[in-house]
Amino acid sequence: MVAVMGELWSQVGSIIASFMFVYTIFKDYIPYELRGYLERYSHKVVNLVYPYVQITFHEYTGERFKRSEVYGAIRTYLSACPASSRAKRLKAHDIKDNKSLILSMDDNEEITEEFHGAKLWWTSCKYVTKSQSFSFYPASDEKRYYRLTFHRRYKDLITGSYINHVVQEGKAIAVRNRQLKLYTNNSSDDWHGYKRTKWSHVAFEHPATFQTLAMDPKQKEEIINDLDKFRLGKDYYSKIGKAWKRGYLLYGPPGTGKSTMIAAMANYLEYDIYDLELTAVKDNTDLKKLLIDTSNKSIIVIEDIDCSLDLTGQRNKKKDDEKDEDDEEKKKDAVRKRFEEDNKKSKVTLSGLLNFIDGIWSACGGERLIVFTTNYVDKLDPALIRRGRMDKHIELSYCCFEAFKVLANNYLDIDSHHLFEKIKCLLEETDMTPADVAENLMPKSVIEDVETCLKKLIEALEMAKEEAKKKAEEEEAKLKAEKEEKEEKKSEKSEKQDVKCNGNVSDEVKEENGVKENGVIT
Repeated sequence: MVAVMGELWSQVGSIIASFMFVYTIFKDYIPYELRGYLERYSHKVVNLVYPYVQITFHEYTGERFKRSEVYGAIRTYLSACPASSRAKRLKAHDIKDNKSLILSMDDNEEITEEFHGAKLWWTSCKYVTKSQSFSFYPASDEKRYYRLTFHRRYKDLITGSYINHVVQEGKAIAVRNRQLKLYTNNSSDDWHGYKRTKWSHVAFEHPATFQTLAMDPKQKEEIINDLDKFRLGKDYYSKIGKAWKRGYLLYGPPGTGKSTMIAAMANYLEYDIYDLELTAVKDNTDLKKLLIDTSNKSIIVIEDIDCSLDLTGQRNKKKDDEKDEDDEEKKKDAVRKRFEEDNKKSKVTLSGLLNFIDGIWSACGGERLIVFTTNYVDKLDPALIRRGRMDKHIELSYCCFEAFKVLANNYLDIDSHHLFEKIKCLLEETDMTPADVAENLMPKSVIEDVETCLKKLIEALEMAKEEAKKKAEEEEAKLKAEKEEKEEKKSEKSEKQDVKCNGNVSDEVKEENGVKENGVIT
């Protein structure tokens, strides 16, 4: 048996040696043109008996400094598909801004998948070039690609549906696995490395969700339904001819949860947040550039829009008191200082902001929410918050009983208590923000139990009720005093008019009497 195996391996070695000898002669002595001709026709002959089609997807295509998005999407898809669990050799990738490691096929590993009855083979390949040219990339002589093999009868199915399915699903998986980011805009003078950057970011890890958000359940459900409709509305927005964006105006007293609402929206939709600071934007042109640099699936936030800028287009210049500036040089310094301060001011106008929200530039990209927050909605220009710009207005008001029950569950892990009824009555009679309610519910030490925290809230509500009552009485007394003062002034004015009128009549009577007595008109 051993002798037979030895003879077999000897024959295989001879065949390989003969093949290498023939290949060397073919390569060294056959002219290049003839070699190309023979290779081309040999491929045709092989295709007659080989029924499979192969498609390759290279890691770098065209400009080598940019990785192919298709390659990345395929790698993500293959790392998550069920067939990858059967692979024996895997390699891990620690991708930036990703929640966890990605496991993909190692080099020269193959997996099998089925799509609508078609059997497919994915192979992870690598080849090494002998190029010694300079490159920014480590191991630049290693070129990787995926090879997809399938029977030629399924060519239309694979090229028409399957590849697009793989790319879209891979991108969707990457979005779900990515770490959400919180961006803020830089000033025009900020640089990052060798280039100027418009935005800088940190990981967004706010834990707020709609489940923990303290607000009326019906209002909460309405907002969630609206977000779902927007997220799935790409075809609808295209049909009606509108950019795929939506504006939200969050308004209400301080402490009612406007910022928490934004965090809950981002976590629900899995969108990044771009916190736009208008005072750091130089002018309308920079505002447009910032918009271009935002990604899809994002929320652009301008908090306290009423305090961000004077959006009337009029800039109030500071006037220095120059009464004591007798010296001409001091006057020049004051003018120069004022000029420098004016140049530092943002020149963003209301018109520029409106164009940012729903002008032509707002259609660059898609699937974006634009959110404004304000404590005083009456201060905003009606053109800024009209429907079509701020499509949905959400009022976040004082804490109601339903919102209190959410907070009680969050902070104390209770759904009911005998003190709830009293708290309900007090909340109906008293205005208290969810932030204040939460602060009173939060245990301040390990010895504070549920009942202690609830009694502390009741005490705070009763105190707020008394303060509100006292304030209302003071306001009423003030209005009453003002009314009495107005009536008193009105009465004094009336008396003065009467005195004046009586005085004029007496003079006329005296003049008439004088004429009659003396008989002379004086």
